Amino acid sequence: MADLRNYQARTASVGSRADASIDEGLRSYMLRVYNLMALGLAITGVAALGTVSLATTGDPASAVATLGNGKMLTQFGAVIYGSPLRWVVMLAPLALVFFLSFRVHKMSVSAAQTTFWVYAALVGMSLSSIFLVFTTGSIVQTFFITAASFGALSLWGYTTKRDLTGMGSFLFMGLIGLIIAMVVNIFLASPALQFAISGIGVLIFAGLTAYDTQQIKEMYYEGDGAVVAGRKAIMGALRLYLDFINLFMFLLQFLGNRE
Repeated sequence: MADLRNYQARTASVGSRADASIDEGLRSYMLRVYNLMALGLAITGVAALGTVSLATTGDPASAVATLGNGKMLTQFGAVIYGSPLRWVVMLAPLALVFFLSFRVHKMSVSAAQTTFWVYAALVGMSLSSIFLVFTTGSIVQTFFITAASFGALSLWGYTTKRDLTGMGSFLFMGLIGLIIAMVVNIFLASPALQFAISGIGVLIFAGLTAYDTQQIKEMYYEGDGAVVAGRKAIMGALRLYLDFINLFMFLLQFLGNRE
């Protein structure tokens, strides 16, 4: 009888150590995902500020164009915002994110990580134009509101016991409809439709933040090698990065003060 109790105690001890090891590994994995995402956002911010500082000037003598809100563009600004090159700046991040998504399983961790950094920098260049439209104060305010909202939603997605798979399918269908509406509104230029798109966009990416966090958590497997775990962390960071950026841009439509 004593031997049986000792065996049960040893078994429980081994199980507790295994659970603790999994929990520690999961925390380390999720921390890596969040760190990669945060660094990607930092690169985007630096690239956006660097681009707009090179593209605008306060000196009329060095300006080659003046916008309706009084901001003056340098030669560099006129090229990336006013020439056909602006389409390259806008579409290059889209091309790179598809490349990373389809090729990550064949790339080394360092190559995938570098591609993610390049992608984040290109997004920063593309988003730099918001500084020509919205006041800097409202952009900063919206960023912090987005960060607080994202943190709360991601925490809920990480801790909830509810299966969000069904919600993810619904959100994906909503995202397809949102993209179609955005394309249609390029031609209609309807303020009412734009307002509706912004509101729906906030709701969709708020839900995707929680859903993606849960999915990234469930992707973790204790037996993964360093390469597989590294690739998973990068793709998880990319998903959360996209959720954050899109949530920020849709919130900016509501909260941003235009120049």
